[in-house]
Amino acid sequence: MSSPSAAATTPAALTAPAAPTAPAAGAGEGRRHPLLGPAAMLGSGLSNQVGAAVGSLAFPTIGALGVVTVRQYVAALVLLAVGRPRLRSFTAAQWRPVAGLAVVLGTMNLSLYSAIGRIGLGLAVTLEFLGPLAVALIGSRRRADLLCGLLAAAGAVIVMRPRPAADPVGIGLGVLAAAGWACYILLNRTLGRRVPGVLGRAAAALLSAVAFLPVGAVLAARHPLPAPSVACAVVAGILASAVPYLADLVALRRVPAQAFGLFMSVNPVLAALVGWAGLGQRLGGTEALGIAAVVAANALAAVSGSRARTGSR
Repeated sequence: MSSPSAAATTPAALTAPAAPTAPAAGAGEGRRHPLLGPAAMLGSGLSNQVGAAVGSLAFPTIGALGVVTVRQYVAALVLLAVGRPRLRSFTAAQWRPVAGLAVVLGTMNLSLYSAIGRIGLGLAVTLEFLGPLAVALIGSRRRADLLCGLLAAAGAVIVMRPRPAADPVGIGLGVLAAAGWACYILLNRTLGRRVPGVLGRAAAALLSAVAFLPVGAVLAARHPLPAPSVACAVVAGILASAVPYLADLVALRRVPAQAFGLFMSVNPVLAALVGWAGLGQRLGGTEALGIAAVVAANALAAVSGSRARTGSR
């Protein structure tokens, strides 16, 4: 699964959900460990997609809803251990974006995992990446961004084109995941101004996990949950939450934002490779072309956005 970070306001900062905002790359750290940053980025991307692939193995027994429920629990435990928010000190103005983010987290992850179960890992992650790209491009008047938007739209049309084997529900869920990621970015902008550090995101993860408690209780009451399936869901939570959180923290401290964004834009490719190698999900040439178009649009947006910020400074 591909997941957004709290810092991900443009494709130049795409990473895993609840990943921390970190300082810019440190020159001293980069010189001492030149390969650590790139290795962390690769580890984060692969961990996200392998986690989603492992979680999908439990779909036949506990469904996408069961996997996401366990994943929300794991994410909450990780962020609470790191952030340790003092919930009683939150004001009403702080609770509003926290509650909104909690709803978005559950909706985004459930729609993405449900899409993975219907249309495969590569196509689902590709559609999800349209969300942050849209946030980055909306309102821009630069020609380069217009080109990125047209390229991404072409890729989306290719992926979603009507055909006998198409799954409109799965495609719709992928688009819903993209909308969720876009809302996640916008809410995090507000949350970052009102709650310091990772405290707000930890509180949102906790609320989301609490909302899924009844779901977990109902699933457990209906029939015994197979231990292997629960284990797959737990592993998915660790690989798609805890590992990317730590890996992105390392990467963001050692590589420039532009390099980070460029690498994160290839997550759909990583998802397609993991789906092919681990789940036997093969893509046709047309689907591969659509994925390539979306990846290229994200990469171009990252480069043009970085250049625009440099020029404005």
